[in-house]
Amino acid sequence: MGRSQELSEAKCSTSIGCHLCNKSICESSFLLNIPRSTVCVIITKWKQLGTTATQLAATGL
Repeated sequence: MGRSQELSEAKCSTSIGCHLCNKSICESSFLLNIPRSTVCVIITKWKQLGTTATQLAATGL
């Protein structure tokens, strides 16, 4: 399966908000209607880099 479109900044921020409110990854996934793996990637990226911005946006291009 190919890559789909990038998530909006709002969905990324909301998934971080759910994480900070102690929602499980399954609950966050269900609420946002996105795969659990995507929620995991968003949270991991946020913990490591402190941002949810896309790589292209982060480089200023």
